Amino acid sequence: MLESFLSGLGVVFQPMNLLILTSAVFIGFIGGALPGISGVILVVILLPVTYGMEPTQAFMLLTAIYGSTVFSGLITAILYRAPGTPEAVMTAFDGYPMTQQGEAGKALGIGVLSSAVGGLVGTIALIIFTPMLASVALKFSSPEYFALAILGLTVVASLGGRLILGLIGATLGLLIATIGIDPLTGTSRYTFDNLNLAEGVGLIPVIVGLFAVSEVMKRSLSRDAEQPLTKVKIKIFDAPILKKIGVTLSRSSILGVIIGILPGIGASTAAMVSYSETVRWSKHPEKFGKGAPEGIAAPEAANNAAAMGALVPLFALGIPGSGTTAIILGAFIMHGLQPGPMFMLTSSDLIYAVFAGLFVVNFMILAFSKPFIKLFTRLLNVPYSALGPIILMCCIVGTYSVRNSMFDVWLMLGFGVLGFLLEKIKFPLVSIILGLVLGPIAESELRRSLAMSQGDLGIFFSRPISASLIAIAVLLLGTTIVIALRKRARIRAAAMG
Repeated sequence: MLESFLSGLGVVFQPMNLLILTSAVFIGFIGGALPGISGVILVVILLPVTYGMEPTQAFMLLTAIYGSTVFSGLITAILYRAPGTPEAVMTAFDGYPMTQQGEAGKALGIGVLSSAVGGLVGTIALIIFTPMLASVALKFSSPEYFALAILGLTVVASLGGRLILGLIGATLGLLIATIGIDPLTGTSRYTFDNLNLAEGVGLIPVIVGLFAVSEVMKRSLSRDAEQPLTKVKIKIFDAPILKKIGVTLSRSSILGVIIGILPGIGASTAAMVSYSETVRWSKHPEKFGKGAPEGIAAPEAANNAAAMGALVPLFALGIPGSGTTAIILGAFIMHGLQPGPMFMLTSSDLIYAVFAGLFVVNFMILAFSKPFIKLFTRLLNVPYSALGPIILMCCIVGTYSVRNSMFDVWLMLGFGVLGFLLEKIKFPLVSIILGLVLGPIAESELRRSLAMSQGDLGIFFSRPISASLIAIAVLLLGTTIVIALRKRARIRAAAMG
């Protein structure tokens, strides 16, 4: 394994391959930082470019773009609360408040370091533990996936301490997720005979609308003095901060790898689950959503680790672990290659070159992110009266480009107005995204599980892994509620005393 990895490094450091890798990183930086553009879109756009390329170079290009795009979504999420990619939604939850407090550089430094650490942990796990992690993933069936989705949904209990609003938001997200063609029966649901809704409501219009458009509206109507980002001093290696987020980085990176290798779950879910667990383990959960450093470290470490973990089932089983890896799987087939159990034996040179390339990409992120962010902030260092329309235009173009649909643009604007109004009552918008992301997983796996058991709910409790996940979800939700009730009781007692 070490010999193969060193051989892969030798391939990576060939001049042309190194140039391809560097170009891929900068393409990923730009695409990920622009709201509405994701790794899937970039990989699809550049797929034709790989037609005439040698397979090793083609997949080094595509996987490097994938990895760097997941990272760079944090830039606009932190600076403008406009997540560049779906994976960065949770990063905006604490990153943007830090920017509002004049700590944009600190927030960006935490994000860069967390992304690199998570990516490195994920890449190392990918290289060393691919066979082991693939065998674990094989043990997951529909009941386990449903239980994992339930565990992820329990994060609503920690969103701002407002459980009722969190449950309403998650329910709304689950309802939106049911719109479209039923994937199991082919029946139209809540489409109102509108063909634009047949494919369902896309994640991009909802995310961009709720977060980016609503923020543009809020800032445009605000009479507060604008505070342009004239000086963003990014400090990546800050010893006190590193000590504070060290445990979070370790836990989130490991959690990200585990969730990432589960086919179809994705880095966005890993970021949400990791954020949830970080809030639960924190001694000061009330600080989250207001600029907690751990609130940036957790999702960034998890989503980058999960992005690398998602390649495990792709290489080992021929099953894509995320939307982007599904496109990469198509690229493999296009080049006459079929990932699967025998792929490690028949194409080990290509695989270890890709592994080595991803390993190098994480160091490139550390090296190039600081100058790129400085350049990016200078380009956007204009009054918000001009910047707002630019962000809105990027949102419109990015949303339209996903499905070439003006209907999606109108949806995005509609969700923008909804997000603006909901924020007036301090509604946890993240809960809607949580329900929308986990809804399809929970529904489809619930129905498959019940089909397996002929309607017997006992299937979730008779399987050790699913039973353990559900038990943990119930325990954590119950603990959160009890802690909140005790805190409220203490406040009332203090007020009366």
